Amino acid sequence: MKDALSTPAGSLDGALPARRRPAEGSARKLFEHALLLVARQHGGAPETAAAAQAELTQWRQANALHEAAAQAALRAWSATEASALRETVARPAAGSAPHARRTRRQILAAFGGLGAAVLVAGGARWFWRQPVLELALRTSRGQRIAHPLPDGSRLDLAARTAVEVAYFRDRREVRLAGGEIRCEVAHDPARPFFVNTEWGRVRVLGTVFSVSARDGRMHVAVAQGRVAVWVGQGPDDGRAPDIELGAGTAVDVGAQGLGPRAAVRPGDVGAWRQGWLAFDDTPLPEAVARWNDYLDRPMELADEPALRGLRLTGSFPLRDPATFLASLPSVLPVRVERTGSGAALIRPRR
Repeated sequence: MKDALSTPAGSLDGALPARRRPAEGSARKLFEHALLLVARQHGGAPETAAAAQAELTQWRQANALHEAAAQAALRAWSATEASALRETVARPAAGSAPHARRTRRQILAAFGGLGAAVLVAGGARWFWRQPVLELALRTSRGQRIAHPLPDGSRLDLAARTAVEVAYFRDRREVRLAGGEIRCEVAHDPARPFFVNTEWGRVRVLGTVFSVSARDGRMHVAVAQGRVAVWVGQGPDDGRAPDIELGAGTAVDVGAQGLGPRAAVRPGDVGAWRQGWLAFDDTPLPEAVARWNDYLDRPMELADEPALRGLRLTGSFPLRDPATFLASLPSVLPVRVERTGSGAALIRPRR
């Protein structure tokens, strides 16, 4: 059977391009533009207000940055006695300077005193909460990629994995939608590193660990350092972590909550980076699914209850699935057949 590693480790082929947030000056311009539209919506002639409302609605729908800027502008407007702006920012008559040329200084002057302070504070809070970097990475069947991050951290993605990364001024966030990642995290106590999945949240300051999100659960395994793990909602709700893991330990988190702490060989954490699949008391259906992440012609597992309870331990080279199939009957009560299409079919031994 052909082993199809279509992209070598370290390649970015097939990954989504990084999406970097605009510079802070660009974000400030968005905020100012949103504020002008809000002011015109609340002041001036009825036709001016209606036009501004329509423009603001359309502008907010363009993307998430516009929506966030509009919300910040609405909060700033609501927090001030903003009547001073109504005449200042009414849409100019034809032939006058474009409203886009109004400077931030003019806007703040129109607010005046406390209003300006509220505006600056509201804008500053919005700027602070915006990511300074966003990127999305995705691998398909047979792909493994390594991606360095600007702080010196590194993400490795196994096959069929999708992640979104957002770096903020006070934290680093990774959203794992599915698949498996191995993280080497640069130490930065001022910006803790989080990995979020459907089932839980992991926090770390500096370590090497892996997180997978599949088969109805999150699996966390630590090669170096320590991580904290929360079931479901993370530390934003003030709860202490549900478990802390050190090097050589792992845990599963699923719909039933937190599983028991388990031992793991540090070298097996993210072993696929080195071209190996490592299984430790892994259900056979899951082991076959991991192989199929990398194969052009997937293995097939007969739909028989006897196979679901079988578990597998061992490490196998990704480049040689034939060796795995040949050794399987010697460690489990199964036999391997070939289907008419040439695929390997695993059945219970009779």
